[in-house]
Amino acid sequence: MAQDKLTPHIPADDRPIIQRAYRNLLKSIKTPLNTDDSRNIRAAFELAAQAHQEQRRKSGEPYILHPIEVARICVEEIGLGPTAVVCALLHDVVEDTDVTLKDVHRQFGDRVALIVDGLTKLDSLHDSESPQAENLAKVLRNMLVDVRVVLIKMADRLHNLRTIRSMAPHKQLKIAAETSTIYAPLAHRLGLYKIKSEFQDICLKITHPEEYHDIADKLAQTKRARQQYIDEFVRPISAALEEFGIKARITGRPKSIFSIWNKIRTKHVAFEDIYDLFAIRIITDVPPEREKITCWQIYSFITDYYKPIPERLKDWVTTPKANGYESLHTTVIGPDGRFVEVQIRSNRMDEIAERGFAAHWKYKGIKGVGQKANVFENWLNQVRETLEDSADGSTVEFLADFKTTNLFAEEIHVFTPKGEMKVLPEGATALDFAFSIHSDIGCACQAAKVNNKLVPISSPLHNGDQVQIITNKNQKPSEDWLQFVITAKAKNRIRSALKDERRKLAADGREILERKLQNTFKVPVEDNIDPLSRWFGYPNRLEFLSAIALEQVDLAAAFKRFRPDGSRLVEIEEDRGVRQVDASEPPTETGILKEARPSSNKAEIIINGEPGHFYAHSFATCCHPVQGDPIFAFVTTKEGVKIHRTTCPNAPNMLANYEYRILKADWGNTVKADFVADIVITGIDIGKGAIQRLTDRISNLGLNIRSFSISGEGGYFEGKVSLVVRNIDQLNHAMLSLKSFDWVSNVRRAE
Repeated sequence: MAQDKLTPHIPADDRPIIQRAYRNLLKSIKTPLNTDDSRNIRAAFELAAQAHQEQRRKSGEPYILHPIEVARICVEEIGLGPTAVVCALLHDVVEDTDVTLKDVHRQFGDRVALIVDGLTKLDSLHDSESPQAENLAKVLRNMLVDVRVVLIKMADRLHNLRTIRSMAPHKQLKIAAETSTIYAPLAHRLGLYKIKSEFQDICLKITHPEEYHDIADKLAQTKRARQQYIDEFVRPISAALEEFGIKARITGRPKSIFSIWNKIRTKHVAFEDIYDLFAIRIITDVPPEREKITCWQIYSFITDYYKPIPERLKDWVTTPKANGYESLHTTVIGPDGRFVEVQIRSNRMDEIAERGFAAHWKYKGIKGVGQKANVFENWLNQVRETLEDSADGSTVEFLADFKTTNLFAEEIHVFTPKGEMKVLPEGATALDFAFSIHSDIGCACQAAKVNNKLVPISSPLHNGDQVQIITNKNQKPSEDWLQFVITAKAKNRIRSALKDERRKLAADGREILERKLQNTFKVPVEDNIDPLSRWFGYPNRLEFLSAIALEQVDLAAAFKRFRPDGSRLVEIEEDRGVRQVDASEPPTETGILKEARPSSNKAEIIINGEPGHFYAHSFATCCHPVQGDPIFAFVTTKEGVKIHRTTCPNAPNMLANYEYRILKADWGNTVKADFVADIVITGIDIGKGAIQRLTDRISNLGLNIRSFSISGEGGYFEGKVSLVVRNIDQLNHAMLSLKSFDWVSNVRRAE
């Protein structure tokens, strides 16, 4: 069959666009394919096209275009081979069609079936605390068997984000939250920096569209001036490289919109005040054995012309990052006194930086880089240990720890007394170090010597420290240890040890509960443990039963609130208009009772298409929504439905890990309701009169002040004001008005 002849079951109207997409995929495969690879790719396409023939995406296009594009991203943007193409084409067939894993195994073999299984979402997760977390944990576990699972997942997520406009806004927010909390940092750890930046930029466009477009417009407006500055900066360096016969290409690229936005947000500066909007990259063409010396030689040329800032020198050439990233970074003072970041690397290092894992393994075993290739394997071993240690723990808990220490953190290098180097996340303590050596050493850790000085096990470590652990066989982990360890391995092992102790208590607690249930209601204990533990607010039955054993639960008083119904206890309902939604299961109509009439003193909210007075809802105090803010609703365990801003600091965690508890929310008709909004004002301390001028301006706007605090030193002040406003337009007008003072540098909404 000719390569471009499509299977007959594809509708005629769809054939041209599908044919074009399939041809583009084949063109993207630069390496020659053997007969088996060509046959498998064609067979995978045929199977996927037939399986998805009745399906269309939200945009209306044929669904088969999605797996084709995912396969192209795997090849062209990540650098994977023909096996990954086959798996990418088939990545949705088991999950979304009648094709079974056995069918895939029979036609394509063990490896393809293993990867496709890793890419298939788990079934029957309605009892899970977080289906999203469970699926992500499954991907991570399969990554250890074949890392292509997570790389294809990255390509899948990237294409979904590129085509996300056709999805409903609340769905976009959920996907953005999951991407920013898991996929972006995981892409960073896998060395997929280009994909990570695109993830972050698209997510920012979804969650903060105004800020995104504002920065994008300003970058476009300053492009010409920025390029002129880059040309001026690199001119003497180019001449020096040419004089000494060093082959290199020099590029200047703007930083991602997300990184600029993040700097504006964290440093509280305006776009115009950010000088390092771009980075200069110098990529040299030398063999592996000369990479290090050439990078330092180029560094010496740069510092001959521009003054370096020693504190901002990062040497990842001598000691690569845990994901294999190698580069020499420096910041120098360029023309006009502007800070300029310069990245120096070889072609090999640049390919690894752009393509990550796939390029990393391409160079494995090559003389001069073989030892450095082990750093990625070391990280995978750390992940494997983390997953093994967390096997019996909370998946949400595991993902939180994994994100913090295995994805986000910068690294420090510390040493054992014998000189063995350990790579730990920045902020790790002596106890983290003990657990990194061995779990048994961590559990028995009593004290530590850092650089021959005795220190508490809670002491943070720094780059270059030499650490000796002092153990005691009678030592046992305690609850407070969890407060000062940061690595996932240490946390999981401590929790495991504490759970062993709790299990003994829980066995006693179960006996007590069983006896009291029999005496009071004649109902079995097993049918009622989990509902009762949720009712009392405990995260799981282990904590609940342990609390019973420790006499921290008043069962006698609580049982007055229940009656038996068969083998289960049910709560005796009070005569009230609204009942709290049960957050232990997806919100349904049966879990909500309606009020007789809406409350007149609240802003009207539309939740899941219904008036908000049908729900027991309130506004979250963590983000203080104001009428006009983009919002969503979250079903809590005890406080009904909470309305949050989509930009709430807690939103990414809720949207990513508890999707089944998210409800769509919109503002209804405008009503005269008051909202409290907190703002932060920073500027130059002009002495007497500043507070009066600020309060007078607010008063002239017709706004009431709920609270006002101000502090400052060294000519700088920061004021925090709680305003009572009617809507977001009134708040924005007040912020712009306050910012108009020439001695006020910034006014922002408090987070």
